[in-house]
Amino acid sequence: MKIELLQQPDSTIARITLNAGEEIVAEAGAMVAMSGNLQASTTLRQGKGGGILGGLKRMIGGESLFLSVFRSPTPENTLFLAPKMLGDMLHYQMGKSGLVVQAGSYLASTSDVNIDLGFQGFKSLFSGESIFWLDISGQGDLLLSSFGAIYEVPVKGEYIVDTGHIVAFEKTLTFEITKPPGSSWVSTFLGGEGLVCRFKGNGRLFCQTHNAPAFGQVVGGRLPPR
Repeated sequence: MKIELLQQPDSTIARITLNAGEEIVAEAGAMVAMSGNLQASTTLRQGKGGGILGGLKRMIGGESLFLSVFRSPTPENTLFLAPKMLGDMLHYQMGKSGLVVQAGSYLASTSDVNIDLGFQGFKSLFSGESIFWLDISGQGDLLLSSFGAIYEVPVKGEYIVDTGHIVAFEKTLTFEITKPPGSSWVSTFLGGEGLVCRFKGNGRLFCQTHNAPAFGQVVGGRLPPR
């Protein structure tokens, strides 16, 4: 399987070339175009992160109940996938450590990648984010999407990020949601900065340049009433 990311970073689309017998699982509605020989089906998946319970967990985590499966019966078939929002995509090779992914950022993965639900604490709710994130494990290729461009931060020690700009982070990192350094709790909530995520350890952190909820507040206030 060959995965290429095109038109980065503002309108990224993935071109995936599958060989005979290969398959990829994608978020419902992510398919843009595909070769006529590809076989497409809808699934709840089996095994870890699959079935009705797995589908309901994905819904709580901001994803769709059903997933699309694309199988290639012959060599050199092409599939194009893109997220619903304008922005970037990340091609991540899953390894031993696993990955924690923000709600709504999962796009596609190979069949040996497991998608489960992770609880990140009620402080996430107070920060304006979901209290449930996706817990990704297994081996294989993973595609994530973002709002805006994605940039990687190699954390060694400690690093602080606004909660609305996190796409994913490796599970070798620990974190806590807290107020920005040097500010009081009153100024945190009245000053508009909100809560931040303080990471510790060694691992990779992936951030997005724009904050979707903040963008929605700006644009929503300028739209005419329905």
